[in-house]
Amino acid sequence: MPKHGKKYDTAVAGLDRELKYELEEAVKLSLTKAFAKFDETVDVVFNLGVDPKYSDQMVRGACSLPNGLGKTVRVAAFCKGEKQGEAKAAGADIVGAEDLVEKIQGGWLDFDKAVATPDMMAQVGKIGRVLGPRGLMPNAKTGTVTFDIAKAITELKAGKVEFKVDKAGVLHAPLGKVSFGPEKILENLRALADTVMRLKPAAAKGTYLKAMAVSTTMGPGIKIDTLSVRKFLEK
Repeated sequence: MPKHGKKYDTAVAGLDRELKYELEEAVKLSLTKAFAKFDETVDVVFNLGVDPKYSDQMVRGACSLPNGLGKTVRVAAFCKGEKQGEAKAAGADIVGAEDLVEKIQGGWLDFDKAVATPDMMAQVGKIGRVLGPRGLMPNAKTGTVTFDIAKAITELKAGKVEFKVDKAGVLHAPLGKVSFGPEKILENLRALADTVMRLKPAAAKGTYLKAMAVSTTMGPGIKIDTLSVRKFLEK
């Protein structure tokens, strides 16, 4: 059994780990359980009733959080010609074409997100094995492969979250920082949860949202009553 520190043990003292809380209560409770000296990130986990090994049950997308993520996002833009000027004006941290591909082939990966115009994807595909496992590969489904590259960069800088279920049907996503307070975290969660629910695959049978939990970087997970999610989204 893994051992936890005294601060973690204090955080979970008196907490019923099996109890499922109303969504809003769970978020507020999770914030009170943050104990690190740094501004912890608030994360949410969705356990979905899908089988991702079937392409028609894959849940993947992106969501622009109304309050952002509270951190600086470094964006790399793969584009040519006048699109490079648009990318720079939109705030891209590095802009390039074949030269940027070569730089990454050489081992450079000092960025958090990547966008590309469709005409650059043949070149970007050459570094797919480098970008893919790190979650950095541009993808049309998440809006990061587009000729409207300025919009894509602006959204990423503002806190657009990309998500994808793993092999077990579990989806993880950040919601912002503890310092945001419950109101802003709940606003971000509303936007994300609404997007995830709307992406329910037609091929998925049975219960779609099987389980859900929220936590901070160092704090314990707080289980959410899935019935309260629908009520929350309908408000």
